[in-house]
Amino acid sequence: MSGENDNQTLKQKTAQGLFWGLLSSGGMQLLNLIIGIFLARLLSPGEYGIVGMLAIFSLIAVNLQESGFGVALVNIKEIKHNDYNSVFWFNIGVSILLYLILFLCAPLIAAFFHQPCLTSLSRFLFLGIIFAALGVSPNAMLVRSLKMKEKAITSLSALVISGSVAVVMAMKGFSYWSLATQQVLYNVVISIGRYYYTRWCPTFKVNFTPVKQMFSFSYKVLITAILTTINNNVLTVIFGRLFPAQAVGNFTQANKWNTMANQLVTNTVAQVAQPVLTRVTDDNERQRRVFGKMLRFTAFLAFPAMFGLAIVAPQVILLAIGDKWINSIPLLQVLCISGAFIPLYTVYQNLFLSQGKSDTYMWLTIGQIAAILIAVLACHRLGVMAMVIAFACINVLWLLMWQWFASKLIGYRFMTMLRDLLPFMVIALIAMAITYYVTQPISNMALLLLVRVLLAAALYIMAMKLLHAKILEDCIEFILSRKNKKTNIINDQEDNER
Repeated sequence: MSGENDNQTLKQKTAQGLFWGLLSSGGMQLLNLIIGIFLARLLSPGEYGIVGMLAIFSLIAVNLQESGFGVALVNIKEIKHNDYNSVFWFNIGVSILLYLILFLCAPLIAAFFHQPCLTSLSRFLFLGIIFAALGVSPNAMLVRSLKMKEKAITSLSALVISGSVAVVMAMKGFSYWSLATQQVLYNVVISIGRYYYTRWCPTFKVNFTPVKQMFSFSYKVLITAILTTINNNVLTVIFGRLFPAQAVGNFTQANKWNTMANQLVTNTVAQVAQPVLTRVTDDNERQRRVFGKMLRFTAFLAFPAMFGLAIVAPQVILLAIGDKWINSIPLLQVLCISGAFIPLYTVYQNLFLSQGKSDTYMWLTIGQIAAILIAVLACHRLGVMAMVIAFACINVLWLLMWQWFASKLIGYRFMTMLRDLLPFMVIALIAMAITYYVTQPISNMALLLLVRVLLAAALYIMAMKLLHAKILEDCIEFILSRKNKKTNIINDQEDNER
């Protein structure tokens, strides 16, 4: 009986976490969309390209100051104040050191990209590293306790405040400084929000023993995080070195839309995947079931979302941000194909982290980076589009490597993976193909966008209903249960008043 209750409690917490993760991720991407439209209309591809060149440096620096300890804190079975406190002070020290190094290297960065303005811009932008370090420990607290509602409110508030300031600055003519300010201010606000909800305070009595104990696990997570950052931003660096800022800006814009879409799914799953999978590591069969269900849920959302964005990319870009961004459309369509598989990586990655296999996680990522670099550099003479296609192909195919190691780890077989993923991928492709050809005669761009979105969604959901997809039924059941729960609460309150 106790085991059944535990299963039900975990199921409820997972469902609640996924619900708030989806709400948070959906809200974040909607706000990013609105803010991004304003900024893209106010700024040029060249101005976006300037800030895009610095993205990899600030992201790697954030990886270094976090050093994998956020993930390590979530994995600890019985945690104490000193675990959080030691990580907090370690992160602060590392972030200040990194900022000083980057401050001194700013002229070299500017020289590498042939952009003198990057010296002062980078010195300001990199301040976000220190503010990000402040929030690592309280964020781990929120993740451990599956407080996704609080995380959602914090993230949304940070985006609204930083985005609003950026738009006002862009309107006042601050150019790329508005984008840099948005990034720094976002880290400030989100760290404040995390402390507000955890009510945690660091103390000056510091013992770094927990950091030493976590290091054997966390350094592999750190290396992997850096490599993942390189993987996600390698094209920006290469384009920044080989092509004009405008080409970097077009790719940055395309990648931004692609990231907004796939992060809607990725963030929904990522916020609950590791803590939930960590709780079932003692039962291999149960973890395999939980992993498979998470993978199906991810595929259920990712394939229609990303393939759908690919067919409406021309209408979205031209209507939202104008024809000055027209060269980003084919880049976005290619990125959407690989973007459909990116959320699936998150589920596999969290499986290995939950098992403490940060070394496997690290080596798989190293192999992926090496394959991407070889493929992309081999195509550099063929131009930007060829390099983006090579990047997308490797990202799709490398998922097979993660699957092979997952089968060794928990016995999740290749044929099981195909049964879990292929139906969603095939149905999404068919729905999008039908939608694309049926709507070809429509000439009005706004009407075409609306009809394609509605028709594609209707076809996909109809197919899921006809096939009795369990994931769809679970989603509907959860939504209805929340509605019934709220109704019961209202009825109870009315009874009490009577």
